Amino acid sequence: MAEIDEVKEILNSLRVAMSIIIGLLVVIIGATIKLERSNQIDIYFYSGLVSILVLVVAFLKTVSMIRKNTKKIKDL
Repeated sequence: MAEIDEVKEILNSLRVAMSIIIGLLVVIIGATIKLERSNQIDIYFYSGLVSILVLVVAFLKTVSMIRKNTKKIKDL
């Protein structure tokens, strides 16, 4: 397989991962807001907040990797 095909495949995988992360963020943020509105500040609320922070970091890392691989395609 040519190097450009390999990079394109990595980019497609990263885009799928980014879509999954965004979906998870939407669901978890919604659930966390629902818990906050019903005054159920318990372990599930705080685990939701931690999950949101982890997913945001993963999202930023994924975007960074997409940018790096996009620049790599330009050089090929």
